[in-house]
Amino acid sequence: MRKNTWIIGFTLFAMFFGAGNLIFPPNVGLESGQFFWPSIIAFALTGIGLPLMAVIIGAVDKQGYIGSLNKISPKFSVIFLMVVYLTIGPLFAIPRTASTSFEMTVTPIAHTNSSLALFIFSLIYFLIVLYLCINPNKMVDRVGSLLTPLLLITILAMIIKGFIDFGGNAQSTSVSPYTSALGGFSKGFTEGYLTMDAIAAIAFSMIVVNAVKATGVSHADNIFKQTAIAGVIAAIGLIIIYICVGSIGNHMHISDSQMHQLKANDQNIGTYLLTTIATVGFGSFGKYLLGIIVALACLTTGCGLVVSVSEYFHRIFPKISYKSYVILFTVISFILANMGLNSVIKMSVPVLSVIYPIAITVVILILLARFIPTKPIVQRFTILIVTIISILGVIDSQGWVKIPFIANLPLKDYSLEWFPIAVIAVIIGYIISTFVKKQEPIHYEKE
Repeated sequence: MRKNTWIIGFTLFAMFFGAGNLIFPPNVGLESGQFFWPSIIAFALTGIGLPLMAVIIGAVDKQGYIGSLNKISPKFSVIFLMVVYLTIGPLFAIPRTASTSFEMTVTPIAHTNSSLALFIFSLIYFLIVLYLCINPNKMVDRVGSLLTPLLLITILAMIIKGFIDFGGNAQSTSVSPYTSALGGFSKGFTEGYLTMDAIAAIAFSMIVVNAVKATGVSHADNIFKQTAIAGVIAAIGLIIIYICVGSIGNHMHISDSQMHQLKANDQNIGTYLLTTIATVGFGSFGKYLLGIIVALACLTTGCGLVVSVSEYFHRIFPKISYKSYVILFTVISFILANMGLNSVIKMSVPVLSVIYPIAITVVILILLARFIPTKPIVQRFTILIVTIISILGVIDSQGWVKIPFIANLPLKDYSLEWFPIAVIAVIIGYIISTFVKKQEPIHYEKE
C-alpha cells in the first residue's frame, strides 16, 4: 500500500472526526443500556458506513459527484450541491466547529461563555482555518501529517484512562430505556445522522480523489481503488473510537437528580460525559486534554469543509477566485459562530432532516446505476418523491402543520418514513423507464 494512501486516509479521518463524533457515541452508550451493541452498530452504519460508501461512490465518475449528478439532471446537480455545500459549510457545520470548540475548551477552563470571549476565540480559530485553507495543495500534508497524529494521541490517552476508571462498572441503567434490541438499533441508526458525515462525504470525496490523483495515480480503476482504501482507513479509525468511547459511556451512571439538572440547564449529555471522563481520569489537567481533543477535531473538520465548499463554488462560478471564496466563507462562518452553539444547532435541525434522506437516496441510486442499467427518469422520479416526503415529514414533526398521511407512514416513529417510500419509488421508476424509449441508461465516465 502506498504511503500517500495512508496519509490521505488519516486526513479523511481527521476531516470526518469533528466534535459531534466525540459527543454522540458516549450518549448512545449511556442510553442504550443492555442494548449497547445493536445501538452502536446501527450508529456506526449511518455515522461511518454511509459516509464511507459516499466517499467511494464519489470516485465512480471521473468528475466526482458533479459528473454523476449531472447525468441525473444538470439543474438538480447545481441546486442540490449548492444546498449541501452551504449546509455543511458556512451556514451550519463550519460555525458549529468553532462554537463547539469554544464551549468545550474555553468555557470549562475559563468558566465563562461571554459574547466577548466567544468573539476573541472564534477570531483566532478562523484565522488559523484561513491560514490552513488558503493554499489547498498543502491541505493534505498539513492536516494528515501534523494534526491527525496529535488528535489520535490525545484521544487514545483519554480512552485508555476511561476504560481504567469506568470499564469495571456495570452497564448503565438506560436513561431512556429501550424495550428491545430493535428499538436500540433504530435509535442508534437515527443518532448517526447527527454526525452529518454522510452529507459531508459528498464534499470530502473530491478532496480525496484529487489528493489521490496528485500522488501520480491516473488510471480510473486505480483512483477508485486508492480512494476506497483511504476511505476504509478512515472508517476503521472511526469505528474503533466510536465503540471505545460508546462502551465507556455504557458503563457510566448519571443519577436522576443530576440528569434533571443537566436537562434544566440545557447541557448536552454527551459533553457532560466527556468532561466527566476527562476530569475523573486526569483531574484538572483533564479539562485541558479534552480541550486539545475537541479543538483539533473541530479544526480539522472545519478546514476540510472550507476547502470543499470554496473549491466547489470556484468551479461553478470561476470568475471569483478560490482564495476569495475561502475568505468569504470564513467570514460568514465567523459571524454565525458568534450566535452560539445552541442557536446554530437549532437552525440546522429542520434543514438536515430534509437533506439527509435526499443525500442517502442519491448515493444509493448512483451505486445502483453503477451495476444495473438505469435511465435518468428512475433517479429523477425517486429523488422527487423522497424530497416531497422529507419536506412534509419535517413540516409534520416540527409541528408547523399536522399531516395525518405522514404520521401514519411506516417507520415514522424512527424518522425513517422516507425509506420504504424510496424503495417503492425506485420500483415504480424502473417500470416508468420501460416506456421512455428516448433515454439511454446512465454511463459513467472513467477516463
